[in-house]
Parts: sequence; structure tokens; C-alpha cells
Amino acid sequence: MADAKVIPFDDDRSRTGGSARPARRRPAGGGGRGPTAASVVGTAAVSALPGQQDASKPPQEPQADPQWAGQQPLERDGRGGWDRRIAGGLAFLRRRVTGEYDVDEFGYDEELTDQVLMSMLRPMYEKYFRVEVKGIENIPSEGGALIVSNHSGTLPLDGLMLQVAVHDNHPAGRHLRLLAADLVFMLPVVNELARKAGHTLACAEDAERLLRRGEVVGVMPEGFKGIGKPFGERYKLQRFGRGGFVSTALRAGVPIIPCSIVGAEEIYPMIGNSKTLARLLGFPYFPITPTFPWLGPLGAVPLPTKWTIQFGEPISTSGFPVEAAEDPMLMFNLTDQVREQIQHTLYKLLVQRRSVFF
Repeated sequence: MADAKVIPFDDDRSRTGGSARPARRRPAGGGGRGPTAASVVGTAAVSALPGQQDASKPPQEPQADPQWAGQQPLERDGRGGWDRRIAGGLAFLRRRVTGEYDVDEFGYDEELTDQVLMSMLRPMYEKYFRVEVKGIENIPSEGGALIVSNHSGTLPLDGLMLQVAVHDNHPAGRHLRLLAADLVFMLPVVNELARKAGHTLACAEDAERLLRRGEVVGVMPEGFKGIGKPFGERYKLQRFGRGGFVSTALRAGVPIIPCSIVGAEEIYPMIGNSKTLARLLGFPYFPITPTFPWLGPLGAVPLPTKWTIQFGEPISTSGFPVEAAEDPMLMFNLTDQVREQIQHTLYKLLVQRRSVFF
């Protein structure tokens, strides 16, 4: 079997080898239906029994259930909602224990991603980084699309926030399948979580298969050169490699959507790089920031910057012939076009923002 072509993330580094249904509220007073003949006869018969209330007296108001005393109808429905959530959680755990869940050929577990992984990332997305999303309408509602984004931040949190942004803001709730460097799949625990979340190796073969299946695929061509660049070079795009992502989009016939992320550059200001430690640990770089490693684990907490993610106008590839994917000049021109559009949008967003943190 032929070796897969890898979309380069770092040319300088050698390769090593079912949602719950909404609560249904019951109308007060039994739905507003009037008394039937049978109920009237039954009431008269009961009132004739010894010790019962005289039928001639006005009926007493039914006493409220002490369980709901002082609570509003919405609070009662809220309790029912919690009951359903607990039942759904127990059903989820049962499926995980018994293995009654599906994963695709890449290891993607949609149920685990939606109910667990996304729920863990969402507080950071909404409350900590307060991500603002623009241009989500540029992502098609169906069919394949390739999102190409800048990469930064010392740790790849921008890819995770991008995944939440697409899923939570797109009207169709689409899932983003990220292409990651091989280092991600060499790390214990991280490897398994990445597969479960839908990420796959950044090779042309896997990317094309996902795109032909109609998936939204994300790639960050700067790779380690972008995520590990010094703080002084923030928001300056690094080289996009040889344009492998353009060739993949041309073969699959899907649009390329440039994406610009502002805010990730400042979460870990990288003021130094210990190359010796990086070689010993097998990392492409070992970051030194104002807080790490001086404050230990506390230094790994990112700064609460304000993020903006903007999706640009799609670049169509449908008008090119099949052999266009092998044309190096065309790939160079399209790669440069995507890169320039991302860089221009970054500068525009930087001018518009009021502050790094607000």
C-alpha cells in the first residue's frame, strides 16, 4: 500500500515514523376539561355516604400537595427536567459499560464528543475566553468543506475552541474534524481523546476521505512553526508549507474557507524556548512564559483573553479540472490567496478590538 501524503505542519521537523426531548408541561387543572356526567353522579353518590360532606354545601378547594408548597409551576417542571437528565445520564453510562455505542472508521465517537467532551470545553469557550464568532454562514449546511486557520498560543487550545465554535454556532450543528500532527497521536491519553473527538492524522488520504463523505475538515498549515513562535511575532503568519491542503480540496472538489482567530496568541506569551529540554522530551519546542515553569502547574493556566473567530468567504474549487491538483503553480497561487486573506482579516480584527482582555 502506498505511503500516505502528509499535509506538512512543520517542514523542519522529521517524521518519526441523542439529545433528550424537551419537558412536556401538563396544563393546570387537568387540561381545562369540564365535569362529565359520570363524575357528577359519582360525586352525588359519595356525598350521600355517612360522614361525607353534604352535597348542598360548596365543595372545598383541594389541598395542595405539601411537596410542592410554595413552589411555582416552572419549578415543578424543573424537577421533572432533572429527573430526565439523570435518567439520560444513567442510560449513557449503561451504553458505555455495555459497549452499545458507535464509532466510525477513524475512531470518532459522536455521542461521547457531544455529551462529555463538548460539555467540558464549553465553559472555557463561553465564560473564560468569551469567544465571538463571525461569518458562520460561510460554512455550508451540508457537504464537505475545508476550513483553513491560523495556529497560535503555545498549546493548541485554538483548535479545540474552533471545534466548539463550529458545532455550537452553525444552524446545522456541524462537527469539525481536525487534522492533527503525528505528535498528538504519540502521546498517551491525548491520542485516545483526539480520536474520540474526531481528529485524525494530517495526511492527504484521510483528509480526502473525510471531505468526500461530506464532513467539515479543519487544518492549520502553520503547524508547530505557528503555535511555537515567539510572542514578538504574534499574528504574523508563518509559511503554509507546499500547499498540500489545496491539493486535497481540489481533488475532493470542496470549498476552502479561510478562518482567522484573534486572542489565542496572548494566552501563553512565549518569551523563550529551551531547545535542550525540547530535545530531551521529544517536543518541537519547550516554551518559557512569564508564569511557566516558574509557578509550576499554576503557570500552565492560560490568560483569560477575549477571542474572536471569523470565517471568511469560501474559495470555490469546483471550476478547476481534475488534473489541477497536480499543477504546482495553481497550488502556490491558491495557497498564497488563502494565506493573504487570513492575514488581512487578522489585521482588521486587531484594529477593531478594544483590549486583549475585553
